[in-house]
Amino acid sequence: MENQLIPIASLNHYSYCPHRFWRMFCASEFTDNQYTIDGTTLHERVHTVGDLNLGETWQIRAIYLKSEQYKLIGKADLIEVENGTFYPVEYKRGKKGEWANDELQVVAQALCIEEMTGTHVHTGYIYYAQTHQRQEVKINSSLRQSAIASIKAIQEIIEKETIPKAEYSKKCKGCSLYSACMPIAKDKIKRYREEE
Repeated sequence: MENQLIPIASLNHYSYCPHRFWRMFCASEFTDNQYTIDGTTLHERVHTVGDLNLGETWQIRAIYLKSEQYKLIGKADLIEVENGTFYPVEYKRGKKGEWANDELQVVAQALCIEEMTGTHVHTGYIYYAQTHQRQEVKINSSLRQSAIASIKAIQEIIEKETIPKAEYSKKCKGCSLYSACMPIAKDKIKRYREEE
């Protein structure tokens, strides 16, 4: 377990909900809903392997990334290289907003790119398909520390085989695993049993 590689995408799911991460990446549970199907369709289009020169910018699609230091592996949607500077671009189905989980996925890609190329990645982007807009991600020390903390938490869950508690939040409504998890129902059952 110690040398197990962590999928880059797992940081996104862990940040969204640690219990969702556990169900998907440890228990191998997954159910589609409209959001996951939209995302899969988007990535099928994006993950056409290839590269393209657009003036000063070289675009590389669907390339695998790996970090031995952080034990990460995954596929980048798009990497742009301009004047020797690398920019990871992660594609998402939704619209621009404050999505810390999406940012962590970009930072994890940056960590891999840095290790693979020996260069420093300062900036990445999230392309939101619903609005056809890019959102800049400044890869600062705070975001790096948050990504590294998430990596360590994920490693601990895997190594200790712990199951994070399912906690209800507004995000549960859009989760494809909600019917398997049912945090509200489980809390009610627990309270009922305690009152007996």
